[in-house]
Amino acid sequence: MPTVFAHAAVGLFSAAAIYRKPMPKRFWVLAVVCSIIPDADVLAFKFGIPYGHFFGHRGFFHSLFFAVFLGMAVGCLFFLKSPRRFLYGAYFSLLIALHDLLDAFTNGGLGIALLSPFSTKRYFFWTTPIEVAPLSPKVFFSERAYLILGNELLWVGVPAVVLAFLVWTVRSFYRGEGAE
Repeated sequence: MPTVFAHAAVGLFSAAAIYRKPMPKRFWVLAVVCSIIPDADVLAFKFGIPYGHFFGHRGFFHSLFFAVFLGMAVGCLFFLKSPRRFLYGAYFSLLIALHDLLDAFTNGGLGIALLSPFSTKRYFFWTTPIEVAPLSPKVFFSERAYLILGNELLWVGVPAVVLAFLVWTVRSFYRGEGAE
């Protein structure tokens, strides 16, 4: 998987690109949480659930079905009184799904169960340029951490910043902030 840092950065940069003033603090927190929540499935190891199991790491909780279900639930629960709660739900669903898609671009593991619960097959994309981050936090106190974080900066960080800037620029232009 990309590190928690890369997933959180995607949440923050996408939130920065689409935000409307003022956005409640919970929006920003939920953007980061939804970006990393599929990796909570690593707790399965603590319960003796193996990697390749339905509920194992990169299993059901990395599926597009789960992304839509949880994202919509988050949008509706945390923005219950907002007329945009379903729009927020769609946004949070997209963030969770982006996590899954980023993981499918990594070069390690068993793949992502993108179509779970309808299929147990695990997928990688045609190219896997993102260096997989080991599950052990000890790695982040080693020389390998610099290689992993540098790789993520190139393949996740730079595209996230560029895309956020482009979306923000286009939105500003169409709101009349960029046109004279």
